[in-house]
Amino acid sequence: MLKEGDKAPDFCLKGIDEKGEEREFRLKDLLGRKLILYFYPKDNTPGCTTEACDFRDSLNDLVNKGYRVVGVSPDSLSSHKRFREKYNLNFPLLSDPDKKVAEAYGAYGEKKMYGRVTKGIIRSTFLIDEEGRIVRVWYNVKAKGHVENLKRELGI
Repeated sequence: MLKEGDKAPDFCLKGIDEKGEEREFRLKDLLGRKLILYFYPKDNTPGCTTEACDFRDSLNDLVNKGYRVVGVSPDSLSSHKRFREKYNLNFPLLSDPDKKVAEAYGAYGEKKMYGRVTKGIIRSTFLIDEEGRIVRVWYNVKAKGHVENLKRELGI
């Protein structure tokens, strides 16, 4: 598990940008502004849709305060493209099919779901500063209300 002050693990992932174009994303290219990097289990599921739409609806507030938002899940680029189009998402969605980046961030592992232990994506959000250091970590977040809580904690 990462903690405040740690260096954010580097990555290079394919994704869909805010315009719907496929391209490669590297952590170093996303720095220079504060980055909200969030990991979610699956496109087009109720909780993930709620969280993505909340980020979409709050994006202007976040951008105006100097933040960039990027979502990551194991879904394919074609799934991300459909998800983005269906909900008019206005921030990049990255594909981490082998879950290596999620693992590096501690956002993949054992979790309890419906009373049983499974292995999967742990809904998590990381605030990364302009130089690539972890400023704040939220593990095991609830989709509903997470973005509002995050904004409140950031004073937005």
